[in-house]
Amino acid sequence: MSQPRLVATDLDGTALRSDGTVSERTAAAFALVEAAGSALVFVTGRPPRWMSEVAAAVHHRGLAICANGALIYDLHTERIVESHLIETVILEEVVARLRRSVPELAFSVEYEGGFAHESSFRLGRWDASGLDGVHVEAAGLLSRPCAKLLALHPEMDPDLLHGTICELVGDLVTPTHSSGRALIEMSALGVTKASALAGFASRNRIKSHEVVAFGDMPNDLPMLEWAGVSYAVANAHPDVLAAVHHVTAANNDDGVAQVLEELYSGERGAPGLSSGL
Repeated sequence: MSQPRLVATDLDGTALRSDGTVSERTAAAFALVEAAGSALVFVTGRPPRWMSEVAAAVHHRGLAICANGALIYDLHTERIVESHLIETVILEEVVARLRRSVPELAFSVEYEGGFAHESSFRLGRWDASGLDGVHVEAAGLLSRPCAKLLALHPEMDPDLLHGTICELVGDLVTPTHSSGRALIEMSALGVTKASALAGFASRNRIKSHEVVAFGDMPNDLPMLEWAGVSYAVANAHPDVLAAVHHVTAANNDDGVAQVLEELYSGERGAPGLSSGL
C-alpha cells in the first residue's frame, strides 16, 4: 500500500495503551505521518475534556473528532471548532421512550463544555476520578442541547442493550457503544465517526481510498467501513475483527505504530500483522 493521505485512528483500546497513555513508539509513529505531509486525525468517543493529556503527548499536533463525531476539536488551540448536537426536544422524546421500555436505565449527558448525570448513573473511572458529585435531576439533564446522551443499564449485555435501544429510538438518534459496560452512547441522528471524518476529508479533497483507519469497538465500525483501508487491533470486538481488511497487534503492543512505521518509514514492525479477510 502507498502512503495514505489521511490516517484516522481511535484512541482508547486502539492507539493508546490500556492505562490511557501514548507510548513513545506510538508518538514517534504519529510524527512520521505528519512529517510525510499526511493528515493525522484522532477519531474518538472521548469528549474534549479528556483530550489534554493526548494533546500534550503529540505536541498539540493534529485534529480530534470527539464524542463519536459530534464535536471537532483543534489540538493546537484545544478548542471546539464544530458541533453537531442533539436538540432538547429530541432528548426529551428519547429519554421518555427509553424510560417506558427499559426503566432500569440511568442517564448522563455530554455537553460542549461539561458533563452532567443523574445520581443513579454509575460513573466510569475517568469521570469518577475527575468529577465529584456533578449530578442533576432529569429535567435539568435535558435542559440544553448535548453532544452525547449516555444510557447505562446495571446488568444487560452491551450488544443486547444496543440492539434494544436501536429499535426504540434509532429513528431519533444514532446509538453505539464502545466499552465493556452496558453503556450506550447516542449522538444526533446520522452523526458518526464516519460522517465527521468524511466531512473533514471532503473539505481537504481527500478520497476515502486515500484513508487508512484503525479501531477496536463497534463505534468505530462506520469509520472503518468508510475508509479505503481498515485495521483492527488484535484486542478488538469480534464485530470489528470481522469487518476490517487487516488485523494488527494489540494496543498494548503498539499495533497502530507497527503499521505506521511500515507505511511511512519502510520499516517492518514487530510480528503481528495479518489479513482480516
